[in-house]
Amino acid sequence: MNRKMIFYMVGNIILLEAALLMLPTLVALSYHEMNGVFAFSLTIIISALVGFAMKFVFKPHNRVIYAREGFVIVTFAWLLLSLLGCLPFLISGEIPNFFDAFFETVSGFTTTGASILRDVESMSQGMLFWRSFTHWLGGMGVLVLIMAIIPSDSGRTIHIMRAEMAGPVIGKIVPRIKETARILYFLYFALTLIEFVFLLFGMPVFDAAVHALGTAGTGGFGIKADSIASYSPYVQWVITIFMVLFGVNFNLFYFLLLRKFKMVFTNRELWFYLSILLVSAGIITYSIYPIYNNFSDSVRHSCFQVASIVSTAGFSTADFNLWPDLAKGVIFILMFLGGCAGSTAGGLKLSRVIIMLKAIIKDVRHLLHPRSVAAVKFEGKTLDDSTLHGVTTYFALYIVLIAATFLILCFEPSFDLQSNLTASVTCCNNVGPGLGLVGPMEGFGGYSAFSKLVLTFAMLFGRLEIYPLLLAFYPRTWTKK
Repeated sequence: MNRKMIFYMVGNIILLEAALLMLPTLVALSYHEMNGVFAFSLTIIISALVGFAMKFVFKPHNRVIYAREGFVIVTFAWLLLSLLGCLPFLISGEIPNFFDAFFETVSGFTTTGASILRDVESMSQGMLFWRSFTHWLGGMGVLVLIMAIIPSDSGRTIHIMRAEMAGPVIGKIVPRIKETARILYFLYFALTLIEFVFLLFGMPVFDAAVHALGTAGTGGFGIKADSIASYSPYVQWVITIFMVLFGVNFNLFYFLLLRKFKMVFTNRELWFYLSILLVSAGIITYSIYPIYNNFSDSVRHSCFQVASIVSTAGFSTADFNLWPDLAKGVIFILMFLGGCAGSTAGGLKLSRVIIMLKAIIKDVRHLLHPRSVAAVKFEGKTLDDSTLHGVTTYFALYIVLIAATFLILCFEPSFDLQSNLTASVTCCNNVGPGLGLVGPMEGFGGYSAFSKLVLTFAMLFGRLEIYPLLLAFYPRTWTKK
């Protein structure tokens, strides 16, 4: 275990956070919010001191990063980013309780979008911007950003990307990992900018900026109590389209730029993703039509909500708590699925769902024809046993995580079974709103401090896909052999 390299890398990440905090500081300054300027400035100083201390005290001679170092770096980085990132809320007094501030910050960085705030419109512009900016930073991954801009002597930084980015298999789209990170962030920034421009035709500049950041990271923090409901249908359709786009594997956008159209349009996961969106939107439109008695409104609300849940953005245009059980049932199922691997969406990931379905079909065929030999293929490639084992093991851990979170929440006397179950599912899958008392027009503020801490770590487990946190706190990870 290369301990010095771990803390050295985490120190660099904390310094990057200190630099990035300058942006919300400038926003607060432009709105003459001196309390916010002070809170952000003090946080920058604290972060810089912590970052420099870690960087110089733990300066390593050996800069090689192996798989377990990658997992530990990602875990510690996300924990420290969140702990330091919640300081502006605490120092400014806008979220004075530590557990609330930590929950809100982790929800931001993990792009969950679950909030403890009931009166979000009373917050200052600087703090609202910081909430949405955490979505943007966490969407593609803070460590992927640092790999793109900071030189590294290690040729094994792919282990950091694999630990931080979502999906069963993460690879390079170009030979050099640094160039891969740069391409991913270029595409991410470009799509965010394009959405921002489109939103300017229906929103003020500040609103367009925070919603573009929130959509890009598929986070879902709104700046109004009704999320997106009070904005025009034009704005709602723009956000719907971009939520769908940010749920697509970013490698496909790169292939489009290279004009490799066949690789895009033969991608099975993409077609599965689009099919789920269309079928789900059709069922929900049928279910909610009697409520709105207007076909265009029913289509708009159903398409928006399906895109929001599948991409795990978590925005809403309506209180789907009031929708029929069929619509709520579809939404509940969608909370598990998530978007494509290699996107900013959370959830189980459709690539895993496809692989598991194919594995089930293979086993059924083997029962019917015991002597047959069949392979599971995904995107034209035969999957080896280790990949299949990894997918099934991850799914088992995923179910255990949701079940454990749910059982712990059941000790809460003021929350019903539906609320606790969907709170567990939505936090573990980084979706945002649930059903019942944690619905789109409600919040998570009613939970106790302990339950909020449990949900906070559920969000971290979900965003980092379980293994980094498990390995970071597993004693044998830290042994020399």
